[in-house]
Amino acid sequence: MSADPSAQEPAAELLEHLLGSLLSDFCFWFERGELLLDLCPDAVMAAAERHALRTELDQARRELIAATSLRQSTPAPVALAMDTLAPWHQLVMRVWSLSARLRRSGVALPQLSWPQPPAFPGL
Repeated sequence: MSADPSAQEPAAELLEHLLGSLLSDFCFWFERGELLLDLCPDAVMAAAERHALRTELDQARRELIAATSLRQSTPAPVALAMDTLAPWHQLVMRVWSLSARLRRSGVALPQLSWPQPPAFPGL
């Protein structure tokens, strides 16, 4: 016995909406992290540490692009494993930590420009 496909459509739309929003957030914070690294003096973070964080952000951004491309090219809803999302979340927390360190040390940070969240289908 198979499930009624029309009953699964709202769940699929919700999954797509939530995942799309989450991936957009990751993209925003990875870009913000790169900007913060450009502003970061040695007194806040050593050059080697900045280089390592930039490398991690670059790798995560490539993974994010691949995941987004896969999601967009697949006709059915796609989820991502927690093993994929958890390191990205940890990286975002490191970006937040860097931002706090920069503010505490008096570095003037550019204003945040929040992206427009995607509209939920049917609203």
